[in-house]
Amino acid sequence: MASKVDIAAREQWILDRLLRQGSITIDQICTGAGVSLATARRDLRQLEQQGRLHRNYGGAVSIEPLLYEQFRHASSYREQIEKHADEKRRIALAAARLIEDGDTIVLTSGTTTNQVARSIPAGLEVTVVTSTVNVAMELTNRRGVSIFVTGGLLHGEWFSLVGPAAMQSLNSIFPDKAFIGANGIHASHGVTAYHPDEAALNSIMVRQSRQKIVVVDHSKLGVVATHLICPLDQVSLIITDTEATGDAVAAFTNNGIEVRQV
Repeated sequence: MASKVDIAAREQWILDRLLRQGSITIDQICTGAGVSLATARRDLRQLEQQGRLHRNYGGAVSIEPLLYEQFRHASSYREQIEKHADEKRRIALAAARLIEDGDTIVLTSGTTTNQVARSIPAGLEVTVVTSTVNVAMELTNRRGVSIFVTGGLLHGEWFSLVGPAAMQSLNSIFPDKAFIGANGIHASHGVTAYHPDEAALNSIMVRQSRQKIVVVDHSKLGVVATHLICPLDQVSLIITDTEATGDAVAAFTNNGIEVRQV
């Protein structure tokens, strides 16, 4: 019988490829992971029970973004999910590899941080602090993942909780890592968001966390949104995609900020 370590590593192998490709076949699992047909099918069945994928004939596909029925046809949220989707998946996978067993992590709202939540490696014992209802719902069935949800006023369009209650709930928590989504990040003006309540809440998440990791696709580099989340000197690391130009990246590396392109 395979050990728990073997199972966890194999599940993560399947999920990594699924997140990159959007689908995977039984044959690919058997060949790539070196397992039998029965084992591959059992792995897919277990991952589906955890809410990590949908099985289909011959393999599996990535789960669709969790949308409550009243938001299923909301164009603004769907547009953000679909925009630079491949890049966001790669960024999220790279970010999730930084998560270690026993970590407490905080996830701001946003489509890229939602992908980070999906990409948390299997088998880790992790506490996730989030102000985002759909992230909490997606992680509900994840083994080893404990979820702390802030209180607050629901900002319905983005499923996020904001306001004084949400901010107050974060003051006694000191996460190991913050994964920060943003509308813009600029060498002079720092990390910014368009919604003032989101910016204020995310600012506290940054302040309370030991390591601050900004996860943004290339279209956010050099952009200045309306409200400050944090100055650039508070950022530990930027993870972006390979479409970012050399000049766009240099604006941050010249300021001593590490940038990883994936």
